[in-house]
Amino acid sequence: MTRAFIFPGQGSQAVGMGKALAEAFPAAREVFQEVDEALGQKLSAMMWEGPMEELTLTANTQPALMAHSVAAMRVLEKEAGVNTADAMFVAGHSLGEYSALCAAKSISLADTARLLRIRGEAMQAAVPVGEGGMAALIGVDLDGAQKAIDAAPGGGVCEIANDNAPGQVVISGDKARVEAVCAGAKDFGAKIAKLLPVSAPFHSSLMAPAAERMAEALGEASISAPATALIANVTADRVESPDEIRDLLVKQVTGRVRWTESVSKMAGAGCERFVEVGAGKVLSGLVKRISKGAQTMNVGEPADIDAFANA
Repeated sequence: MTRAFIFPGQGSQAVGMGKALAEAFPAAREVFQEVDEALGQKLSAMMWEGPMEELTLTANTQPALMAHSVAAMRVLEKEAGVNTADAMFVAGHSLGEYSALCAAKSISLADTARLLRIRGEAMQAAVPVGEGGMAALIGVDLDGAQKAIDAAPGGGVCEIANDNAPGQVVISGDKARVEAVCAGAKDFGAKIAKLLPVSAPFHSSLMAPAAERMAEALGEASISAPATALIANVTADRVESPDEIRDLLVKQVTGRVRWTESVSKMAGAGCERFVEVGAGKVLSGLVKRISKGAQTMNVGEPADIDAFANA
């Protein structure tokens, strides 16, 4: 059966993530040790013991989620004989795109950890805390979300940040403008409009300073062609050229995460099974809403390794 490996983004983190994998498999332990060394920090201790307030800081969350995903992928390779190159595609949601590239041998683990630390710090620094915001609009399509943005009073930035699935659109921008859009969103089809507990307006033009910082960091990073094709967030299309990958990772900081289109692209190419690697099950739920016939699996805990092998 044809498969894609997909990797979660921010919001899937939880205290204890990856601990059972590290206790059960040397391959996982090695990943967490290498990330700790690359960052000069015991990130693994924070992941396993908390506090949650520290783990949810963007500069910690991004490398932590990647470490869990790559640890699970390395265990799949070691214990279940998985070769990423045998998959049709890899893809990740926002920071998960870095996990996908690391899993596909495009960027080294140490470099991926360092890039995500820089990315998290740069995104947090781009807009003062409290001035930006994001919100989920549930039950509305892209057209309705854009109309709600256009109709909202006041100035400031508000843009579509994520097209997550049919009926789930995330907006991002100046907090006051985002709140104004939420207040009128039901007039354009939204059943629920709720602010998200995030510390910055990700995937909006307000992140331009972070994009500039990432252009510098990615310019110095070693990037190879991935072992299997990546479906990029900002184009929802396959990319294999290292130069294009570098360019799209910069654009991704301010650009829209086209997850609905990305999953549709993979399913349309014949991908039947989507394996979510790492923390949580958010992406599996979105895949089922986007592609009704798709099968999903989750690999983030020791029991999942046996289930994957048996499947």
